[in-house]
Amino acid sequence: MDHFLKTAIKAAKEAGQIMLKRRGHPGKIDYKGRINLVTEVDLLCEKKIIEFIKNDYPDHSILAEESGESATDSDYKWIIDPIDGTTNFAHDFPFYCSSIALEIKGNLQIGVVYLPVLDELFTAQRGKGAFLNDKKIQVSKVDNLKTSMLATGFAYDVHETDMDNVNHFKNFLKQARAVRRPGSAAIDLCYVAAGRFDGFWELNLHPWDVAAGVLLIEEAGGKVTSMAGEHYSIYSNNILASNRGIHGDMVSILSL
Repeated sequence: MDHFLKTAIKAAKEAGQIMLKRRGHPGKIDYKGRINLVTEVDLLCEKKIIEFIKNDYPDHSILAEESGESATDSDYKWIIDPIDGTTNFAHDFPFYCSSIALEIKGNLQIGVVYLPVLDELFTAQRGKGAFLNDKKIQVSKVDNLKTSMLATGFAYDVHETDMDNVNHFKNFLKQARAVRRPGSAAIDLCYVAAGRFDGFWELNLHPWDVAAGVLLIEEAGGKVTSMAGEHYSIYSNNILASNRGIHGDMVSILSL
């Protein structure tokens, strides 16, 4: 399994170098929706990541944010977000990353997230723990919502839908020590794994947003479910992730 991890790390870091070189210069910006951006650099990073993976594993399937799914009959599927936090990148707000996960026979086995500006590399292998720059990480031990710091985000359809997460944001704001909205679900999940955040929830995410981060949290001792506290799949349309200690309280707030 180590060779898969090495490929993911190389690809993520290469994408990170592209982001750093183009920092403040995102190039052409197109729109996939009213506020859903894709920059020239997203496409460059995705192309480079796929090149790395296909060079080592030409028969594997790919699911990538910008180019979609390139399916084969392989048991191996790489799930790629070339830049998670594209809006941040476009505005030179330095909170974005590349995220790469490997699913084998439907089970997450490898997760890598790289934040180029901070030079933070999060890695996980199923059954081998979660790491930040080669140092093992664990979720926090906070067990009281009142002393917790939470994170969330707002989906790109926030302007059009009634399921806009605003009510949940307000409810947690009244109950937690703090609620943050940094703008990258992949990083938010990594920060739960590292104990920086105690919990995270969001609606309408995609597999490439969450795959690597979900494995990191599980390997760091955390818990991931639906917002109702039920079984979670990276193909689900909502997520709740926590340090376990506040999970039940978060489910209760989300049911209001």
